[in-house]
Amino acid sequence: MGNSEDIHKRRTAAVARGVGSMISSYVDHASGGTLTDVDGREWIDMAAGIAVTNVGNASPKVVEAVRRQVERFTHTCFMIAPYESYVAVCEQLNALTPGAFEKRSALFNSGAEAVENAVKIARHATGRQAVVVFDHAYHGRTNLTMALTAKAMPYKHGFGPFAGEIYRVPMSYPFRDGLSGPDAAALAIGMIEKQVGADQVAAVLIEPIQGEGGFIVPAPGFLPSIAAWAKASGALFVADEIQTGFCRTGEWFASTHEGVEPDLVTTAKGIAGGLPLAAVTGRAELMDAVHVGGLGGTYGGNPIACAAALASIETMRELGLTAAARRIESVMRPRLESLAAAHPYIGEVRGRGAMLAVEIVVPGAPTPERAPGRGAAPGATPDPARTAAIQKAAHEAGLLLLTCGTYGNVIRFLPPLVMDDATLGCALDALESAL
Repeated sequence: MGNSEDIHKRRTAAVARGVGSMISSYVDHASGGTLTDVDGREWIDMAAGIAVTNVGNASPKVVEAVRRQVERFTHTCFMIAPYESYVAVCEQLNALTPGAFEKRSALFNSGAEAVENAVKIARHATGRQAVVVFDHAYHGRTNLTMALTAKAMPYKHGFGPFAGEIYRVPMSYPFRDGLSGPDAAALAIGMIEKQVGADQVAAVLIEPIQGEGGFIVPAPGFLPSIAAWAKASGALFVADEIQTGFCRTGEWFASTHEGVEPDLVTTAKGIAGGLPLAAVTGRAELMDAVHVGGLGGTYGGNPIACAAALASIETMRELGLTAAARRIESVMRPRLESLAAAHPYIGEVRGRGAMLAVEIVVPGAPTPERAPGRGAAPGATPDPARTAAIQKAAHEAGLLLLTCGTYGNVIRFLPPLVMDDATLGCALDALESAL
């Protein structure tokens, strides 16, 4: 295999430059909350493959389920020769996602593919075309989902033109806008009604907690207000739960925190313990509105990925990973709040469960975004340079950290939900040193 330096030389000669990596080490094996590279160095994993390995890497039930399925068959295409595990995954999703109504699901490969299909379903079911999304949103890298995504660099720069009938409105961002949830919703709804027209909107698509945009938790009341407007207007409320789903926020899905019942939910990432799988789940009458053959794909709901998903969901239940996410927050948040008190460049600690973040700012500088008449929030000017320096120092200490945010100034924490308190403590010690 060689060491990381040798592999990196091979990578430079073989892999397209546009495919980036955060660190130059190469992983040999991983388990629970740690990764070990080919040079024998151990890393504390606060990334979980971007909220994918919620049950931990090489989770025993997932490994065994995958092994059994590989021995039986690897692929038939569900649209050609179907199999029971696809049906079983859909049954689980229908039961687990928010909403006490009859549901249907369809399986795909990636989060972006799930979002694209949710838009297809919404447009087909409503007969409308317009899709409303929000500032700071991230929904994927395909042509349609790049149009849905807010951040230009690196996701959209030079890749246009993009799909049409996409409209963007302000997101509730309490740290920066100073608005209550209902007031922020009224601002967004006013823009939709004036600039799009309520009767033109097929779907309002939103992450209940924004991921790449900066782990932004909307002010209480924002999501219910937007959902209520969508229902009254005949538009579908679509929750992108790709990063928030599968116990990550202390509930199975983040929409539950405010009692929101989406018409459609998109899932991926944490669904299958690291294997590629995604889904759209929603009201039966909406999902079934699409004609036969209108949904699908060669690899969608691959039997190996389905086996992994069923084992992952079983593991989440057996290990009580919703409670584990809340435990992780109970360990991390007080420590992060203490660090924020000691370091004035930490503008805010936010998040839910094991989806936490700190926003790094220039101390004492005004925010350019504060709503008119609401004054300047101290310390809110983004500081991406310091954020990158903290991340670099953490990596040098063996702590794998991700950044995010429209301004590149948010450090996010996404530990596997099976990480123990001792490893969490070591991660927080390394973070403190990096700060």
